[in-house]
Amino acid sequence: MRGKSSGTEIPPLNTTEPIRRTALNRVFAVVYTCAIFALLYHRVETLTIRSRNPLVLVVSFCLLLSDVILALMWATTQAFRMRPIHRREFPGNLQKVVRPREFPALDVFICTADPYKEPPLSVVNTALSVMAYDYPTEKLSVYVSDDGGSALTFFAFMEAAKFAAHWLPFCRKFNLMERNPRAYFSSSSSTSTHACCSEIKMMYESMKVKVEHVVESGKVGDENITGDREREAFSKWTDDFTRHEHPTVIQVLLETSKDRDITGHFMPNLVYVSREKSKTSPHRFKAGALNVLLRVSAIMTNAPMVLTLDCDMSSNDPQTPLRVLCYISDPATRPNLSFVQFPQRFRGLSKNDIYASEFKRLFLINFLGMDGLKGPNHVGTGAFFCRRSLFGSPSTLISPEIPQLHPNHVVDKDKPIHESPAMLSLAHHVAGCNYENQTKWGSKMGIRYGSLVEDYYTGYLLHCEGWRSIFCNPDRPAFYGDAPTTLVDLLNQHKRWAIGLLEVAFSRYCPITFGIRTMGLMGLAYAHYSFWPIWSIPIMVYAFLPQLALASGISIFPKVCHH
Repeated sequence: MRGKSSGTEIPPLNTTEPIRRTALNRVFAVVYTCAIFALLYHRVETLTIRSRNPLVLVVSFCLLLSDVILALMWATTQAFRMRPIHRREFPGNLQKVVRPREFPALDVFICTADPYKEPPLSVVNTALSVMAYDYPTEKLSVYVSDDGGSALTFFAFMEAAKFAAHWLPFCRKFNLMERNPRAYFSSSSSTSTHACCSEIKMMYESMKVKVEHVVESGKVGDENITGDREREAFSKWTDDFTRHEHPTVIQVLLETSKDRDITGHFMPNLVYVSREKSKTSPHRFKAGALNVLLRVSAIMTNAPMVLTLDCDMSSNDPQTPLRVLCYISDPATRPNLSFVQFPQRFRGLSKNDIYASEFKRLFLINFLGMDGLKGPNHVGTGAFFCRRSLFGSPSTLISPEIPQLHPNHVVDKDKPIHESPAMLSLAHHVAGCNYENQTKWGSKMGIRYGSLVEDYYTGYLLHCEGWRSIFCNPDRPAFYGDAPTTLVDLLNQHKRWAIGLLEVAFSRYCPITFGIRTMGLMGLAYAHYSFWPIWSIPIMVYAFLPQLALASGISIFPKVCHH
């Protein structure tokens, strides 16, 4: 079955195709519902009529509670099965509709916080992979948020800016698909394809050795600093500078109006941002860092498109922004489109994936079902946002407190950033730790506060406001990241998810009440995630109770003679 194009007067930029046999899912849901009610009837009957022994009463109650939870979670799962769809994009048709000089500008946000848990070289590789996008460089800006305020990370990006002058032309010249230097040089293609590969590899290894040496030593020595400009930049790291208490640091490492690569092409903007931190002011973790990047980028470039990335989630396809434009440039999808979400894919997972870190059901199967409703939820990385959607509902624009932060504000491109002290001063001001006091940031504007899983919470509230999202899952993964490889890391990740999801589940915006009332089936889909931690209750009960009941001679399943 062929889907219909979203546009009628232009070449097809994308198509939508419903998944076949969806009707069978609905029939199965009806039959299964009857079976669930029969089981719950038996549990209630056992608990209220046949329970004479206190032990039987306890066992029956635990089983009833578990079955109710399992029934609730199964019911929420059906939201993903009602209208799953597949989408397809046609980037080849894009230039027939939009000329490259008319492409919207793109701001890329990369967040890091600890140079020892998140090695600076890994963050650098992520930044280089998106700086090398097949996209007009004068429309591309990369902002790196260093919440740890580490001189080690800053040094790594100073070195990366120098290496980028060679790496970006190399990617263009040979039309590389893999533009993460670490991934490219570790692949078999780098050993035999290009004669000049060894030269660029030596440059990368030199940068790698410098960065790793600085990280191992724990400081940036004088021997690592060349030139007065670099010395002035590092002068901000004084003895009083700590990761929890420090002033704002904003450094423009590359500026598209003045910096060129070795072939004479302009380079993308590369901006290092470490927001002001104070022990007396809440910093709101990643959500706070992203909101600072939203404000700082609004002052400097204010691109209408924003890509959010984790520090280890590098680009695997240089044409990814063009796929996004296939939806943003489509008049049928553009008006209420908030973000285009790509699935998370991970490198280095073993064949058996003993910790189930790939999350295929979470990032692939469920997203197809949500895409047929109002779109997938935001997963914290790999999402291209329309900046306007972070400032109120489609019908109501919430104006920021200063005009320079307005999503429609036009930045003066004729005046370079480095020649505009007023622009840099304002950028430092909006990155202050007390700037958000008495404003709507985090509540009505930007990334929302109120949950440890700010990505889920923000996507949920955007959908409640009337925005929709789109799931883009091309054959070649758009991004690759690093999954937890140890049990401790996995448990810490799941603990944060569980706490954050329950914060939403038991808030005034509970998806079971507020979500379903606002969005119907979409609210049910969000409820499936918010109540995900309660899976642990029936799992624990069914893991231990049947054995204990068998040892005690208690029957937990209905007998034929009872019916």
